[in-house]
Amino acid sequence: MNLSLEARTRAVRAALDQVTDPELDESVVELGFITGIDIAETGAVDIRFRLPTYWCAANFSYLMAADMRDAVRALPWVASVAVTLDEHMFIDAINDGIAQDKDFVDAFPTEAGNDLASIRLQFGLKAMERRQEALLRHLLAAGHDPVAFLSLDIAGLEALALDAAGAALRRRYLERRDLAGGLPRALVTSGGEPIMHETLPVYLRHISRVGLNAEFNGALCRGLLAVRYATPAALPAEPELADFMRQGIAQTARP
Repeated sequence: MNLSLEARTRAVRAALDQVTDPELDESVVELGFITGIDIAETGAVDIRFRLPTYWCAANFSYLMAADMRDAVRALPWVASVAVTLDEHMFIDAINDGIAQDKDFVDAFPTEAGNDLASIRLQFGLKAMERRQEALLRHLLAAGHDPVAFLSLDIAGLEALALDAAGAALRRRYLERRDLAGGLPRALVTSGGEPIMHETLPVYLRHISRVGLNAEFNGALCRGLLAVRYATPAALPAEPELADFMRQGIAQTARP
């Protein structure tokens, strides 16, 4: 496939944009984790990335590196992929393991409790709950009957008339729906069980904790990344976590 370097770079970045931080369910590109993409004429691709802290969990780090490698490797013109994590306490084990296509349990035989498939499923189900909460609240706010939409199968949910925002939330949710298995209903718990309309408010409060935790961790990650690498960014109207962290560091450094 005869593509220009610019086109190949766009393709690699688009592939990486589909890779998410497993805990935050946000793109590694949007989070600012990717620091370099080098593409050789032979089709060899070299990707470098960083994380907010030196001690970010090994399983998260390894899963992201493996997903980056696999996403880019799927491009038809790519001959090989090298993924390198910089400045991390497990840098050698992660980079060597990814280069050798090892599973997480093989790269970390004494620390790992689960293989990559189990880790991916665990956090995929959390992402499903977060996306589901957003969709459910949108459906309720738009006046849809919970008795009706909770009984829909996937085809029925796909056919449900929604505005553009609702359609986007539906698409994102359905990207993770199959992970739950279970009933043919479109909207189920992470264990594949039915969601009862009588207890929907309680269920929403339960899964909202996943979203709140992810939002807090997302703010923390961005703040840590901005402080650690002093990354310039357009400041919002209101101060963010990174601003308070910088202020705290400056105060601590004063004699």
